[in-house]
Order: sequence, then C-alpha cells, then structure tokens
Amino acid sequence: MVTSTTEKLTIETRGHTLVVTINNPPANTWDVDSLSGLQTLVMQCNEAKEIYAMVIVGQGEKFFSAGADLKLFADGDKEVARTMADHFGRAFETLSNFRGVSIAAINGFAMGGGLECALACDIRIAEQQAQMALPEATVGLLPCGGGTQNLSWMVGEGWAKRLILCGERISSQTAQKIGLVEEVVDTGQALGRALELADAVGKQSPTAVSASKNLIQQARSGNIATAYAVERDAFVDLFDTADQSEGVQAFLQKRPPTWTNS
Repeated sequence: MVTSTTEKLTIETRGHTLVVTINNPPANTWDVDSLSGLQTLVMQCNEAKEIYAMVIVGQGEKFFSAGADLKLFADGDKEVARTMADHFGRAFETLSNFRGVSIAAINGFAMGGGLECALACDIRIAEQQAQMALPEATVGLLPCGGGTQNLSWMVGEGWAKRLILCGERISSQTAQKIGLVEEVVDTGQALGRALELADAVGKQSPTAVSASKNLIQQARSGNIATAYAVERDAFVDLFDTADQSEGVQAFLQKRPPTWTNS
C-alpha cells in the first residue's frame, strides 16, 4: 500500500494510477519534507505492482509549483544549499527513474524546481494559461534538480539557454512548440487529460512499459548521471559569490538586484 509521509503531498489511487497533489500553499513550493516525501512515494510505487502510472498536479488553480522557497537561502548557508541540492537531485532523479509512467498535469505556474519536477516526468500536459521558467540565475542561483540537463535534452541547447541564461518565461503554447510539453489543454483540464493518458498506460504491459522506458532513457547518454552531480556542486559553489547573496536578498526585499559578477 502506498502512503504519503507528508501532508504537503496528498495522494489518491485511481485504478492503476497514483495521483499526487503538491499541496504546499500558497505557491506549492518544495522543501526537504516534500522532496523526501516524493522520493519515498516513488520508491513505494516501484514496489507496488498495482501502480502503473503516476500523475502529479498542483493544488489550487494558480500554481503547479513555484519551486524552492527562497527564504531557505537568505542567509547564504552552504550547508543548507547542499542539503537542498541533494534533496532536489535525489527526489527528481528517483522520479525520472520511476519504473512506470509519470505525467505532469501542469495546471498553473511551473517555475524553477516546479518545472524541474515536470521535466523529470515522462509526459507533460499543460493548461493554456500555464507559464514556465527556470529563473534561478535571476536571483544568483542555478537549477539544481536536473534542469540544466533535462531541459537541454528535451528542447535543445538554444532554447535551454534562452530559458536559463536569459531568464525567459514562456507560455504553454510556446512550450508545446519547442517540445517542452506534449499537449496544451483548456484551463482546468490538465488533470483529466493526464488521467486519460494514465488509463492508456494501464492498457499496456507494465513490464514492457518499464523495459521500454528504460531503453528510451538510456538513449540520452551515459554521461547525464555524472552531470547531475556536477550541477548540484555548481549550485552549492554559488554560495561563495556575492551575487548569490545579492540576488536572494534583493528578491526578498522586493528591489532590483545589483550584480557585481563576483
């Protein structure tokens, strides 16, 4: 039996599908509790033979997930940075390696670690009003939950650089055009469409699906696992810079940051 270890992730079993709702208002941000809870859920699902698919959706109508709470990084503590980077990495790598099919029902803003969660899923369904971004560099940070690797693989180097290096925010329509999401649906319809796809997964052989998924993902390259660790180290190293502190403090103080490239 699959159970959630945190109130920040609520679950419901529908046939062979586990629906996971990110439930941390107001913006469904991720923290140690919810990230470790997600990792535990996926590991339980790997052992639960009756679960073939997992659908992840955000609570409410505005946010899928806004990523990490920047208040965690306000004091520039590298140990906190390391802890969070490790939890983001383990949670989303575990999600990516789920033996079944994972589907992100992007029902609102998917920012930073929220978009990285969706990128770790196999399929993404976005509602027409949803917007997506990896804006970490805007506040002196970088994506540390697989974003630099998964986004580049999915949409190509050019668009990955636009989103990460230029801080560009894109609509669901643009996301579909560049291959970031597989389908755009009307407002309020992402969960229903994701469940339809999950039902289709349930009609396939679970063992065949698992083996096929593993082969598909092996096609990326043998280096991506190493790159995950390098990415997390680079995130932590930013805490030696003045711009990291300036970025977070400026955001929390609601003022434009003053970069010094140091």
